[in-house]
Amino acid sequence: MLDVTELRTAYGESEILHGAGFSIPKGEIVAIMGRNGMGKTTLMKSLMGIVPPKSGRIMVDGLDMTQMPSHKRVAGGIAYVPQGRMIFSAMTVEENIRTGLTVTGRREIPENLYELFPVLKEMRHRRGGNLSGGQQQQLAIARALASNPKVLLLDEPTEGIQPSIIREMARVLRRIRDERGLTIFVSEQVLSFALDVADRILVIENGDIVHDAPRASVDEEKVSRFLSI
Repeated sequence: MLDVTELRTAYGESEILHGAGFSIPKGEIVAIMGRNGMGKTTLMKSLMGIVPPKSGRIMVDGLDMTQMPSHKRVAGGIAYVPQGRMIFSAMTVEENIRTGLTVTGRREIPENLYELFPVLKEMRHRRGGNLSGGQQQQLAIARALASNPKVLLLDEPTEGIQPSIIREMARVLRRIRDERGLTIFVSEQVLSFALDVADRILVIENGDIVHDAPRASVDEEKVSRFLSI
């Protein structure tokens, strides 16, 4: 469903990704882990077209998106929950979710979105800026799902969120995968969350993918060493 080949991305003359490559089949959840500054967010932004790659290829369900602008990638099936959530704080919960409907041609929010996140239904007329961090993260995910994607990208979704909400988020992401057959790619620093939610763990170090293992055979001690400062 998501196939990335020899991806090189730079800011000016400074190359951040040095030929990253991996494949994720339909319905798999993959976590990419690494310390701050290792290239996780740059990879996410490259996949979304926010930072265009210098070279390489990004395929989603057989469609080459490498040179597409971000809005066309959304129409082609990628949804993105950025680091820091980036919800529209002055808009209501309902208005935030409606922004995700644009590419689908629908006007009404699917009821099953509210079934995934009941708290959002209760607060649908409340401004996004008045929600807690965990509720804002749920809103950002709901907004992304409203575009009916094939691939969901989440950048550091547990950042600044309390442990009980993190556990609930893992449960909801697995439910989304199971019910929708969605492919989910999540960047993360919290190993316990990654092991809870992901089928497979990748590790990025200085712009290179240096470790790739199914959850069942992940060497936690080895991965932890990559995450330690």
